[in-house]
Amino acid sequence: MIPPRPLVPLVLPWKPGDDPAALREREWLVTNGMGGFASGSLLGMPTRRYHGLFVPNLSEPKGRYVALSRLDELIETSAGPVNLGGAEFIDGTRKGVAERHLREFRLDGLTPVWVFDIDGSIVERSIVMPHGRNAVCVRWRLLDGPARRMRVRLYVGPRRQDAALVCDDARPCELERATAQDGGQVLRIRQPTRDIVLRVAVRPDNSAFVEDWQIDREVLFRVERDRGYDRVEHMHSPGGWSFELRQECEAALFATTDAELPALDAGTWFDAERGRLEALLARGGFDEADGIAQRLALAADQFIVLPGSRRDEPPGGSAGESAFRSVIAGYHWFNDWGRDTMISLEGLTLCTGRLDEARAILRTFAGYLRDGLLPNLFPEGGREALYHTVDATLWYFHALERYVLRTRDIALVGELYPALQDVVAHHLRGTRFGIGVDPRDGLLQAGAEGYQLTWMDAKVDDWVVTPRRGKPVEIQALWYNALRLMAGWARLLGVADDGCDALADRVQAAFNARFWSSGRGHLFDVIDGPAGDDASLRPNQIFALSLTHPVLDRDRWDDVLAAVERALLTPVGLRTLAPGEPGYQARYEGSLRERDAAYHQGTVWPWLLGHFVDARIRVRGRTGAREFLQAFPAQLLEAGIGSLSEVYGAEPPHRAGGCIAQAWSVAEVLRAWLVTRERRKADG
Repeated sequence: MIPPRPLVPLVLPWKPGDDPAALREREWLVTNGMGGFASGSLLGMPTRRYHGLFVPNLSEPKGRYVALSRLDELIETSAGPVNLGGAEFIDGTRKGVAERHLREFRLDGLTPVWVFDIDGSIVERSIVMPHGRNAVCVRWRLLDGPARRMRVRLYVGPRRQDAALVCDDARPCELERATAQDGGQVLRIRQPTRDIVLRVAVRPDNSAFVEDWQIDREVLFRVERDRGYDRVEHMHSPGGWSFELRQECEAALFATTDAELPALDAGTWFDAERGRLEALLARGGFDEADGIAQRLALAADQFIVLPGSRRDEPPGGSAGESAFRSVIAGYHWFNDWGRDTMISLEGLTLCTGRLDEARAILRTFAGYLRDGLLPNLFPEGGREALYHTVDATLWYFHALERYVLRTRDIALVGELYPALQDVVAHHLRGTRFGIGVDPRDGLLQAGAEGYQLTWMDAKVDDWVVTPRRGKPVEIQALWYNALRLMAGWARLLGVADDGCDALADRVQAAFNARFWSSGRGHLFDVIDGPAGDDASLRPNQIFALSLTHPVLDRDRWDDVLAAVERALLTPVGLRTLAPGEPGYQARYEGSLRERDAAYHQGTVWPWLLGHFVDARIRVRGRTGAREFLQAFPAQLLEAGIGSLSEVYGAEPPHRAGGCIAQAWSVAEVLRAWLVTRERRKADG
């Protein structure tokens, strides 16, 4: 048995007088391995529609619901109550003074911990969700100083996290009282219109729930306002509990949407989560000697899920829950996406020693193949996958190749090979959304009016911002790589390769004849588009030399790398468009339309840095490669604490944006961190 590895805490120091905006703009996230989560600002008040103390991912009704929106935690002092929670209101006022009393915030593993000094009483708050259960626990401990009377007021929903915000005085739910297995009281909160029942209990049970309905009217979600969305909601509180917080007796609130509350012992919940994470680190070989790698490995855990909203409908080819796994693309609003999953698989699972889960993910998505395509995404609350993607399917070949390289699991290749042959056949004869091989040159084309098919997929209403119809550069790189992999697997399995090697030769010749822009000194981004060839300098060309089988001729490698490094490289990733190109956007901010106009028009994406590092090592060797990752340790203390954001602004100070925790950002930075740390016999 591998001994557990100690968890290195991530600490954000704090002192009275520091700007509370630093707490309001940073967010914590706890997940449960089912797509559900708890999250909020470090300041203790919600700033997004997605923030909630408990946001389970339900199978019925499907989707993620903000079941508990917040707690107000009031601790009595001689000068009156101190509120460690609270909210901001549309008129500019706010409840809550957490910043005056906070002394430290830290992540113990993935557990957020706040330490407050309230007139000499040192109070610790921490939050955990048990893995694989729709439940949450908030624990309060008096670490030092005199006992304090504490009142906890509960604010409830439930609404689906992406539903319209409502300012309504009508009570959203009904209350019932029940008895727990330990004899204490359980509050049952039922929303009849959705048949959601939330069970809540407080321990020690020295105070019964006191019903006292109140409404906080016109609560402001500041981030939603800044992003151009609905930003005001009435928050309803049915009442709360009052108890004495003493050193010898911790207090905790438990909530679940399961039929029964688990054993109401907070210590057991927290110890189980710590033990689980220590075991994961041990399995992946991560220890305190490399705290950044350990921290990224912990962050990776939050994305690997058994999807709670679909656990009752595993796809064909996945025998039961043990073989049903997926990847949440990003928190708070993304579900599982095929493209993001396949790009992230190596970093999230193979680099962390989670080989069984990698296999389960590959088998799960194979069961969702339709007409030779992998799903693009599973919409929130929906049953049917959407398939409008040209690259997700091709990334599947890459993910499988990386898995086989690590595990030598030839049996899985044999199991999946017929499905992969079907994928190639569909692409040869043409499939949905205009995806198919051009018989004139063997290159892969794609395009359908109104659809965004590549990873540059921003769309506002009917406006596809970067349509990239025609033959995008990275699609050819992925197609060529897939053909070479198929030919290699055919030889491995002792079967005919169906002409994959010959077709790959043709693709490579056509690519190198067509994609080089001699006038620009780099590759075209798209050829044969509706308006001709697009020579915009974008990062997509890096894949022509970063994949296992590079489609680009060797004598162009240095030119492409130099062009990308010169115009697109930043400390936090690659720009999606070079400065000076038509349409370049320096900032990712404003309304949805403004943000989507910048999403792939200059905005920086960290995940691209993984393939830049691969290409750089291939061309120039390993020396100095780690320097391209030096900004990320500091980023772990920004935006989503302990994780990496989806995007960053194109110009300094490269402000974080999008999701506060993004799967492929974490996966590719972790993978690149390990690649630049490890010594290998050859640079590939």
